[in-house]
Amino acid sequence: MAPTYRPAGPVLPPDSLPGVSTPRDHALPVSALLAGWLGACLSGGAHPEEMLDALGTDEVLHRVTGLAPDPLTLVMTVAELRARGARWVGLALPVPGDPVGLAGPADVNAAALDAGQAVLVRTGDVAVALVPEEAEEAVTWLARPAATPRPLDPGEAGQALRLDLHRTTAQLVDLDVARWSPEVADALMALRDGTALPLPPSYDARRRAAVERAVTCLAIVDLARESESAAVSAAEIERRRSALDPLERSARHALVAACSG
Repeated sequence: MAPTYRPAGPVLPPDSLPGVSTPRDHALPVSALLAGWLGACLSGGAHPEEMLDALGTDEVLHRVTGLAPDPLTLVMTVAELRARGARWVGLALPVPGDPVGLAGPADVNAAALDAGQAVLVRTGDVAVALVPEEAEEAVTWLARPAATPRPLDPGEAGQALRLDLHRTTAQLVDLDVARWSPEVADALMALRDGTALPLPPSYDARRRAAVERAVTCLAIVDLARESESAAVSAAEIERRRSALDPLERSARHALVAACSG
């Protein structure tokens, strides 16, 4: 069985899962939010105040440690990274056996794998990983030196997700998904309408659609996995997992590709 994807925020319907929570009612991992908005702020495509609103800083305190002697606010982090010449921001959503978005070293990979996510920032010839840790109503981003990962091609990742979604949908229909999990059927229908997410204004329509499709697919996977108790046999459970695992992987890769750059 493939490991369960652990998003930072609630899925459809909202639910508290392992990992770092976000105050907003959407399925974007908090690292995906920070990666997108931090990249937009560093490129001049968004204002830091917009990033603070998207990350819900009225409800959750965010601090970054390891970049300076004292903890930094997110606004101060933008200034610090600008001073370091930050040129690229990426997302990592690793699971055991698939450390997508990471390139080491081992301690960074282990920390990001434990959190299920991380933000990578390239400053000149080096990179830094920001790994989130939750403590009550606060998120502490621990900065660690990291290697720069190989960027994923958004077009290829998006195409792979579309193909896996088509295959998975056909398999779920064959498994009578509406009978054993009406919520999954509803999520599949929601793909037609899109999912409103607090993305940076610099995201064009194609990039926004890629993010929305990926997070909806991850929500479908989570909902379907939660409904395994409705299976009538071990063989049926295995069929569901075989249908869902490729979709989960391609959705993570598509989200990493869309939120990096």
